[in-house]
Amino acid sequence: MQNFNQSTDLNSIVMIIYTDGACKGNPGSGGWGAVLLYKNHEKQLYGSEKNTTNNRMELMAVIKALQALNRPCNIKIYTDSKYVQNGMLSWLEGWKKNNWKNSKKQEVKNIDLWKILDVEAQKHSIEWCWVKGHNGDKYNELADELANKGAAENAENFTAE
Repeated sequence: MQNFNQSTDLNSIVMIIYTDGACKGNPGSGGWGAVLLYKNHEKQLYGSEKNTTNNRMELMAVIKALQALNRPCNIKIYTDSKYVQNGMLSWLEGWKKNNWKNSKKQEVKNIDLWKILDVEAQKHSIEWCWVKGHNGDKYNELADELANKGAAENAENFTAE
């Protein structure tokens, strides 16, 4: 996986992606949302899962956004999740070197999704950007709305078995 550095010409960015996850209860009914921006085009994605966590939905939002792309791209991903950003920029390589164990020698949480995200991210050149959530950023707010829409629809459709 390549990461942009500070000298990256932002005009070379092909795709801008904003992602967010939401959960009604933790664990509970979860949703994820993503906004993909390319030139003058905007694509919105969202989905949901039952009995999940907010961190899983944060990861799923990025995975689904990357899976929606049909070719390698230069991407700038905005997330309000330090878990996702730190995982991709600081923790991932160490986890892989340590056979997916964290610094406490325990299996990495959400290992299934981290492995998928790792594979998807390697197809692209990605700059991982953190944006403060609920702070008026138009597309972060939209990704949050989409994630909450997914979580709400899932909660409405959920029936106890």
